Amino acid sequence: MAQSVGIKDVARVAGVSVGTVSNVINRPDTVAAGTRARVLSAIDRLGYVRSESARQLRAGRSRIMGLLVLDMGNPFFVDVARGAERAARAAGLGVMVCNSAQSPSEEAEYLSLFAEQRVRGVLLTPADATGRTIEAFRRHGIPFVLVDRVAEGTTECSVSVDDVAGGALAVRHLVDAGHRSLAYVSGPPGLHQVRDRRTGALNALAEAGLGPDSLHELPTERLDVAAGRDAGARLLGLARRPTAVFCANDLLALGVLQAMYAAGVGVPDDLAIVGYDDIEFAAAAAVPLTSVRQPAVTMGALAAELLLEETETMDTPHEHRRVVLAPELVVRRSSLSAR
Repeated sequence: MAQSVGIKDVARVAGVSVGTVSNVINRPDTVAAGTRARVLSAIDRLGYVRSESARQLRAGRSRIMGLLVLDMGNPFFVDVARGAERAARAAGLGVMVCNSAQSPSEEAEYLSLFAEQRVRGVLLTPADATGRTIEAFRRHGIPFVLVDRVAEGTTECSVSVDDVAGGALAVRHLVDAGHRSLAYVSGPPGLHQVRDRRTGALNALAEAGLGPDSLHELPTERLDVAAGRDAGARLLGLARRPTAVFCANDLLALGVLQAMYAAGVGVPDDLAIVGYDDIEFAAAAAVPLTSVRQPAVTMGALAAELLLEETETMDTPHEHRRVVLAPELVVRRSSLSAR
C-alpha cells in the first residue's frame, strides 16, 4: 500500500518549514509569491491532500453536515437532500447523506456515526416515534434540525409542512367530487406524518357531515410502491369497496394504481386516487396522479439554513424556530371521475 504524503514531505521537497507550508495552504496571502509557487509545485508533484479530519480536530469545527432521512428510495427525500446540499455548498460545507430505511435501530447507528465524525450539525427526519434516539443523540451537544416533522416536545428547530391541512385538502377534494366511501392507505402508524394526514382526512369528512366510519384505513409497514400494491390487493378484496383512496405518499399511490390496472379496475372511473408529496413520477404516471405537493427542495434548504444559523452562533443564545409550510393540492386525472 502506498504511504500517504504528509505536510512534512511537502516542506522537505520545497525546502521550507512546515509552518510555511501550512501558511500556503491556509493563509496564502502571508507568503511571498516565489515561496508560495515552490510549495504549490511540491504539493502538485507529491499529490498531497490535507487531512480534513486533522484540521477539524485543531479547529474544533467540521465542514460536514449530516442528513438522515427515512428513505432515499423516495424521490421526496432526494429533493430534500438537493435543497440541503445547495444551501450547504453556498456556505462552503458538504453534506453526508444517510438512510435510516424507516428503522429506529439504523437511525441510532447513523446518529452515532455522525457523533463520531464530529459533524457540524444534523438534519433529521426521525424514524423512532418514541424519541429515544433523539434523546441519546442530544447528549453529544451537536445541533440538529428536524425535517418533515414538527418539533413536538423538543426545543430544536424544525421545518415541516402542515400535514393536517394536507390530509384535509386531499379528502375535501374527493368529497367535493361526490365520494362518500373512502380508504386511507396510511403507511406505518408510528410516523407522525401518517397520523397527521389521517387527522386532516377525518377533519374534512367531519366538515362534510360524514363520520370516521366513512374512512377505511389500510395500514402498511412501509411507504413504498410494493406496499401500495399490497394495499391495492387488500382494497380489491373488500366486500364493499370504497370509491376513492387517499394515500399517505405518492409511492403508495403508484402501487395502488398498478394494482388497479392489473385487476382491470378503471382509474378514476371505478376508483379515484390521491397521493401525497407530488414527486416527479406523479405527473408521469400512466394515469397522472393527483397529489398534495410538499415543497421538498425548499424544506431541505430552509432546514440547512437554520442549522447553519445555529452553528455560526454557538457562543451566543440561538432562538429555535418552527417553520411550517403550506401544502398545495395539484389536481390531475386520477381523481377526476364524474359522479
